[in-house]
Amino acid sequence: MNGLTKNPGETEKKDYLWLQIKEMPYFRGLLRAVEARAYQDIILEEPILDLGCGDGHFASITFDHPVDIGIDPWSGPVKLAAKQGCYKQVINGLGNQLPFPDEYFGSIVSNSVLEHIEDLDAVIKEVARVTKPNGIFIFCVPNHLFLENLSISTWFDRIHLTGLGNLYRKFFNWISRHHHCDSPDVWENRLSEAGFSIEKWWHYFSPKALHVLEWGHYFGLPSLISHFLFRRWILIPKKWNLFFTEALTRRIYNEEPNQEKGSYSFYITYKK
Repeated sequence: MNGLTKNPGETEKKDYLWLQIKEMPYFRGLLRAVEARAYQDIILEEPILDLGCGDGHFASITFDHPVDIGIDPWSGPVKLAAKQGCYKQVINGLGNQLPFPDEYFGSIVSNSVLEHIEDLDAVIKEVARVTKPNGIFIFCVPNHLFLENLSISTWFDRIHLTGLGNLYRKFFNWISRHHHCDSPDVWENRLSEAGFSIEKWWHYFSPKALHVLEWGHYFGLPSLISHFLFRRWILIPKKWNLFFTEALTRRIYNEEPNQEKGSYSFYITYKK
């Protein structure tokens, strides 16, 4: 698709890792940093919709200019997103009932959102309705390798306790609030039925990277306590305080972006 990607070097590079981990638990910040970097070489035609914008933190770091509209079903995060200044307009609404005219948006992005939606087909069809012909729909999601790549369940499998491994997979999927961890084939069928064609996709976040994220859920308890008491994930966002955190996550952040066995997938699609 012409004009889909920018020329190399066209955009100024930020240190997305540091921008994320100084404000977020390291495991979440690492994943978001990898995803933020992926958007930098993609041209987004206006108007732009951020589907599932949350509190706006991701958009505030990823995009250099305000996104036209952010929408999310949770009122609390929507209020926070409005304060971020990274959207021209923020709406509290549902993905399967988008309050916009047909063929309104040139670009729609949805970052690590679709996996949490149970009735996903209805949302994809609604996204297609409000996307202009040849408009782009960009999203990233955990894929069919996500559960397979978890370290604890893999360890159970190795010692022939597959039942416990499968129980752990179900547990981790539950705490991650995933309804969908689908392969590219499943996504291709789902998107095609809604009128989208995949321009490009790739897996990212290696099994090793997923292990860092997985264990971060347990080692991140201090950040959770900090957020509960002070409404801040990181109390001292300084290099010296986050020296070891940055050293751990920097190696993962510097991985090759395209990972054959990556646990997440990034899709660039366009409406037929």
